[in-house]
Amino acid sequence: MDRARRLDKVAVAHLVSRFEDTRPAAVADRAEVMEALADREPGAVVGVTGTPGSGKSTLIARLTHDLLADDPGLTLAVLAIDPSSAVSGGALLGDRTRLRGGHGGERLFFRSQASATELGGLSPSAFQVVRLLARLFDAVLVETVGIGQSEADIRHLADRVYLVLQPLGGDEVQFLKAGIIEIPDRFVLNKSDEPAAETSYHHLKGSLGLARPFDEELPPVFRTSARTGDGVADLVVALRDDIAAHRRGHEREAEREGYFLARWVDDEWGRQGRTHLHAALGGPGALLDEAGDFDAAQQHFDRSVRAALGPA
Repeated sequence: MDRARRLDKVAVAHLVSRFEDTRPAAVADRAEVMEALADREPGAVVGVTGTPGSGKSTLIARLTHDLLADDPGLTLAVLAIDPSSAVSGGALLGDRTRLRGGHGGERLFFRSQASATELGGLSPSAFQVVRLLARLFDAVLVETVGIGQSEADIRHLADRVYLVLQPLGGDEVQFLKAGIIEIPDRFVLNKSDEPAAETSYHHLKGSLGLARPFDEELPPVFRTSARTGDGVADLVVALRDDIAAHRRGHEREAEREGYFLARWVDDEWGRQGRTHLHAALGGPGALLDEAGDFDAAQQHFDRSVRAALGPA
């Protein structure tokens, strides 16, 4: 644990593997780790999502480089959700290659995970791993797998969500459709060195007022090119400000736990589990309050629903 606190990559990777473990025996292990890290305030969680091919990975590689160069005391973790291999079921590790190079030393940690056919843009264990990394690093950047218009789980995991788009990714009608366009706190039009970028930028800006009519202030739109570096400095400033402004970790952490506990119940027990969670246990918030933490709540629910169902 001391090595992980010092951000030794091998030690952190070992802990991450324990938080990816879905076996019941791993629950107590995770609880022990979280108790040992309870004295550390959770860091900011920033989601970076967008359509396939928008350049999220390349942009994140440049952003992490510049953020660490600007602030010698900053520590960052990147969790990249990759498409699952149809053959092995594992992650296709192209993103790992892009971030290779060792910039930042122990201050930068990278982990890729397979999406495992999850439809929300995250992996099944993404929440568990973010719980851990947020206790070790100042900020965790979560790059979702390339998503469509309706997958928006990242809003329940991240404090801030950046949506990365690309020119010619669709006409202005796409910007008006409900779904992912309603989620982001910041928009990034990447590949803005392309000739079509100016038109796409004005379509997006013009559409936001119609797509998000209830926003008091529309989110900003950054124009960047991860290839040339144009506009990246402005995005780095916004990211740095979001990380520095992060002051509500415990409150946000409780919201995350409630949402992902309900998701776990749904995945493991379906409609019958959802009914039991709310009717017998008062919902995810009440269960978490009674159990004390996420892992204990899972164990409590498992015992409770099995007792209610009776002998097999």
